[in-house]
Amino acid sequence: MLINVRVMQPKLVAISNANVFANPKAPLYPRLALSKNWDEMTVTWTSGYDISEAVPFVEWGLKGEAQVRSPAGTLTFPRGSMCAEPARTVGWRDPGFFHTSFLKNLWPNSKYTYKLGHRLYNGSYIWSKSYAFTAPPYPGQNSLQRIIVFGDMGKAERDGSNEYADYQPGSLNTTDSLIKDLDNFDIVFHIGDMPYANGYLSQWDQFTSQVEPIASAVPYMVASGNHERDTPNTGGFYDTNDSGGECGVPAETMFFVPADNRAKFWYQADYGMFHFCIADTEHDWREGSEQYKFIEKCLAAADRNKQPWLIFAGHRVLGYSSNSWYGQEGSFEEPMGRDDMQKLWQRYKVDIAFYGHVHNYERICPIYQNQCVNSELSHYSGTVNGTIHVVVGGGGSHLSDFSTLKTVWSVYQDLDFGYTKLTAFNHSYLLFEYMKSSDGKVYDSFTISRDYRDVLACVHDGCEPTTLAT
Repeated sequence: MLINVRVMQPKLVAISNANVFANPKAPLYPRLALSKNWDEMTVTWTSGYDISEAVPFVEWGLKGEAQVRSPAGTLTFPRGSMCAEPARTVGWRDPGFFHTSFLKNLWPNSKYTYKLGHRLYNGSYIWSKSYAFTAPPYPGQNSLQRIIVFGDMGKAERDGSNEYADYQPGSLNTTDSLIKDLDNFDIVFHIGDMPYANGYLSQWDQFTSQVEPIASAVPYMVASGNHERDTPNTGGFYDTNDSGGECGVPAETMFFVPADNRAKFWYQADYGMFHFCIADTEHDWREGSEQYKFIEKCLAAADRNKQPWLIFAGHRVLGYSSNSWYGQEGSFEEPMGRDDMQKLWQRYKVDIAFYGHVHNYERICPIYQNQCVNSELSHYSGTVNGTIHVVVGGGGSHLSDFSTLKTVWSVYQDLDFGYTKLTAFNHSYLLFEYMKSSDGKVYDSFTISRDYRDVLACVHDGCEPTTLAT
C-alpha cells in the first residue's frame, strides 16, 4: 500500500500485489558464541518451529570434508515472563523459538562450514544457507589474535523507517565498518545495550538481522546493559524501567553466554592468550556480593604465563569517565563503581577495563586510586602497576557530552561513533586501537610490551605475601 504522507489528510495512491513469504518459519540469524570449553562453539538461531513441529540441528564439519549433525535445544518465552509495560502490552510480539547447538571437539584455528536445519515430522527438511567460522585457538596458544570491543550500538533501518527518534544514528556505520573488516578480527564483545528494544520485541529481530553477517562468522559475545535488564522490583541493582519491562529475558534467551546462570549475566571467557572477566553491572558488584566473589575468582583464574592479557569488561562505568552527568554528580564513575573493584583490578593486575553506557570514547591512563601510575601515552612496558580504563560506548546510540572539567587522568577523548580492537601478536606484545565507525581509520592507539616477570612483580596493593624463612 502506498500512501501520500500528509499526517492530517493521508491519501491512498496505490495498492500493491499481495506479498507472501516462501517459508515464514525458516531458520534465521545464526549467532556464534564461545562455550565454557575451549574446543566448542555454540550457534543460536531463530525460527518459527517449536519442537512439536520439527527437530532442530546443525549440519557442520571441517571445510571440504564430511559433515556431521549436532542436535539443538529449543527455548522461547511467553508474554507472562515480561515484567512490565510496554513489553507485556503494546510492545509484545510472539518471539518465535530459539535454538542452540554445541559444536564440539573443534580443531584449533581450523575453518568449519555449517548450516541450520529442521527435520519436519513428515520427513522433509528445512535448511538455512551455508555459513562458516574459524575455531578458537587453544588457551595460551601463541598466534595472532584480534578482539573487537564496543557497547551501545543499537539498530537502524536502511531506509530510515521505524526510527521515530533517530536514537541510534551511528549504528549502521559501526555495523558496516565491522562487516567490511570482517577478515581482520576473530571475536566481538558487545558490552551491553544491544538493540534498545525497550520492550518492543520485534526490534530484537531487527537487531539480530543487522548483526547476522558478523555474528554468523565470529563469536559475538554480549554483556547485559540497563536497556536489557533494568525493570523496577525485579531483583536488579537499579530500580528503573530502562528495559521497557523486558527484565533481561529476551537478551538471556536469544544470546548464549557461558554463564552458570544466564539470568545473572556474568561469565568468564578464554580466547588464546586472552582471559576475559565479563561483569553484569545491572546486579550488585560490591564486596560481599555474589558477583564480587565471581569476579575475584575469575581474575584469580588467569594463568598469566599462558594468558598474559587479562581483560575486565562491563556495561556501566565502574572505573573512570569524564562524562558530563558523572561530572555533575561529582563521581566521574558509576556511583560506588570502583570503591571495591579497584582492589581486585590492582591485586590481579588487570591490563585493560572496558565499559559502555556512556556514548563516547575515552582512554584513561594506567591508574590506581585516582592516580596515574605511568606518564607514557603511547607505549607501556615493564611492571603492571595500574589498569588502563577505556570507555567505548560510542557503538551507535546518541552521543554523550564530556564534562567541561578537565580530568587529569583522561588521555584521549572523542565525541564520535567507534569501536576498539586488541591485537595480541604474542605473549609479550599487545596493540590497542580505536577506530571511528565513519571511516574505519585508527584515531587512538597504544602498545604494551612486557615479560612474565613484569606481571609477577610486586606493586602497591598487588604483592603476594613473603616470608623471611629459607
